[in-house]
Amino acid sequence: MSSLSPNFKDKLAKGDRERLTGLLKTAQAELLHLQQTDARLFKTPFNPDELVLRLQDIDFSERVDAFVARFGRLQDLLGDKFLPAWLKAMEEGSGAVLENLDRAEKLGLLASADEWLAVRKLRNLMVHEYIDQPKTLHMALHAAHDHVAMLAQTVEMFSLRTQPLVD
Repeated sequence: MSSLSPNFKDKLAKGDRERLTGLLKTAQAELLHLQQTDARLFKTPFNPDELVLRLQDIDFSERVDAFVARFGRLQDLLGDKFLPAWLKAMEEGSGAVLENLDRAEKLGLLASADEWLAVRKLRNLMVHEYIDQPKTLHMALHAAHDHVAMLAQTVEMFSLRTQPLVD
């Protein structure tokens, strides 16, 4: 973890502070909505064949849509917006996505850069395989469900590391 000098917070540009604050609030709200949708979607177990039938129910279908969208938005927000902004604010340097993920893992922000990349692939799989491939969609939805806790842990870690900068 990067250590902050006593006046580091004072050196942080107002725009960077506001950006981090806004991204953190958005990430926390997105996480809450994802967790709520996750709980509703996975309340009753379903297999691939049941998924096909249940997708005909508009309420269930909208829950799937909401889960996929919220999962993807949170993952994108954290990896593509928050992480580069945080690295910049911490004077850690921001680079390509893979470099940022490796740096975040070394700094303890992410448990695993490889797991993060797998989550990114899940997001793409859910979007592109939607409805046409029920077995693939079923697998992707359940794998994403299993990774909601990892996203929550990442939001928590960003929160812990960002609060001292913006308070």
